[in-house]
Amino acid sequence: MNLPEDFKTKYQRLLGDDATDFFASFDTPSLSGYRTNPAHHDLPDQLTAAPTVPYEPLGHFGTVGGRTLMHQSGAVYSQEPSAMFVGATAAPKPGETILDLCAAPGGKTTHLASYLQGTGLLVTNEINRKRVKVLAENVERFGVREAVILNESPDRLSPIFPDFFDKVLVDAPCSGEGMFRKDPAAMDYWSLDYVEECAARQREIMTEALKMVKPGGQLIYSTCTFAPEEDEQMMAWVLKNYPEFHLVPITKVGGVIDARPDWADGNPELKKAARLFPHLMQGEGHFVAKLERDAGDAQTPRGTAKLGTPLTGDQRKLWQDFAQTVVGGSDWANLVTVKDQLFAVPAGLPNLKKLHVFRPGLHLGTFKKNRFEPAYALALASDPRQVAQTLAITDQQWRAWVHGETFTLTTAPKKGWYLLVCAGQPVGFGKVVGTTVKNFFPKGLRFTVYDDDVSAAN
Repeated sequence: MNLPEDFKTKYQRLLGDDATDFFASFDTPSLSGYRTNPAHHDLPDQLTAAPTVPYEPLGHFGTVGGRTLMHQSGAVYSQEPSAMFVGATAAPKPGETILDLCAAPGGKTTHLASYLQGTGLLVTNEINRKRVKVLAENVERFGVREAVILNESPDRLSPIFPDFFDKVLVDAPCSGEGMFRKDPAAMDYWSLDYVEECAARQREIMTEALKMVKPGGQLIYSTCTFAPEEDEQMMAWVLKNYPEFHLVPITKVGGVIDARPDWADGNPELKKAARLFPHLMQGEGHFVAKLERDAGDAQTPRGTAKLGTPLTGDQRKLWQDFAQTVVGGSDWANLVTVKDQLFAVPAGLPNLKKLHVFRPGLHLGTFKKNRFEPAYALALASDPRQVAQTLAITDQQWRAWVHGETFTLTTAPKKGWYLLVCAGQPVGFGKVVGTTVKNFFPKGLRFTVYDDDVSAAN
C-alpha cells in the first residue's frame, strides 16, 4: 500500500522497532465480521459456529451478504471486528439510559441495543442529515425498540440532557488512519494538518458530551485512528480540564494492548485506555478509553417528553384491534402520532421540543381511512414466537417478497394481516386476501436475490 510519506515518517518515529510489522500489516487482507442479534432465534449453524471475536461473544469472523435472509431480517449486523471492541467496552446494563452521540451508520448503536435487551432508553444521534437516514434504516432493520433517533449537534443536546445518561458513547469523527487498509480512499484527505483539525473538533464534541454524563456515569471514547493527538493526548486533555472524570481500566484480550502514556503527557493512568493495532490483533486500528465521572448530585432535566399527538379514540381502537388480533396483545406504552404515523416512545425522556427528532421511537404503523397498516419496523421488532398471526413462507416466496411481488398460497387462511416468517426470522407484514399475499415490503428497500448471493453468504 502506498502510504503517505508524512504518515510513514511519523509512525517510524513513534513505533521504532515495531514500525516494520506495523507497515507490513497494511499489505495483508482486511478481516470482515458480523454480530448476531440476540433477539433472534433459530439461527443457522454456519452463522453461530463461525470463529468468535475474542472480546464479543455475539461477534464472529466472516461475511454475511446484504442480499440474504439473515441480513434483511436483522438477524445479523455486519461490523468490522475491531469496531466491536467499542460496544463490548461500553457494555450497558439492561434498563440504563444511553447516548450514542456520533452514531451513523449504526453499528455501535445496534451493538448497544443488544446489551439493553429491549429495555431502558437509547438516544442515538447523527448530525449529518443524509447519514441519519442510514442510521434509522439500520436501527429499524435490527428491530431496536427503545431508540429515539435525533439529528442534532452536540451543543444543542447538552442543555436538554444535563447530567442525564448512565453511559455516553463518543465514537468521534477522526482522521481515519486505522481504516487505511480497509478503505484506502481515506488516505486521499489525510494530512498532518487534518489530524490537528480532527483533534480540535473532538475537543468541541467532548466539551458537550461530558456535560451529559450523570454523576457516577461513564463516557466511552473511541476513534479509528492511530494519531496520539486524537487518542492519548485527547484523554490527557480531559483529565487535566475535567478533574471530576477519571479513567477506568479496560480489559484487554485478543491482542488488544495498553495505550501509550509516552505519546501524551506521560501520565501512567493513560495505560488504562486501549489500542488496537492491525499487526497485533485481528482487525483494523482503533483507540478506546472509558472515563467515569465522580459520584454526586445531578441536575434534574426540566419538562417531560413532548413528542407527537395523543391518539384519538378511533385511532386507539384501530390499533388495539390490530394488536390483539395480529400481534397478540400489546405491551406498548407512550403511544403518539406524528401526522398519521403511530410511534411507541420510550419512557424517561425530557422535553425534546427544541430538537430535531428524526424518529421519536419505534414506528408501529400508519392510520389510513378506517384502517391501520402496520410498519415494517414493527415486523422486524417482533418475536415470531409471541405473535398471534404468523405465516411461514419458503425461501422462494421470500425472494419474491423482497423483490416486491405478491405470491400465492396453496390454501386460503383467514383474511387479514400476518407476520411473514422465513426460516424462523421475521421479514415483514403481508396481507392475505384469499390465497394471495399482498406485498408491503418498502419500495425503497426492494432488491433481487441471485443464487450467488446465497451461496456466497458467510
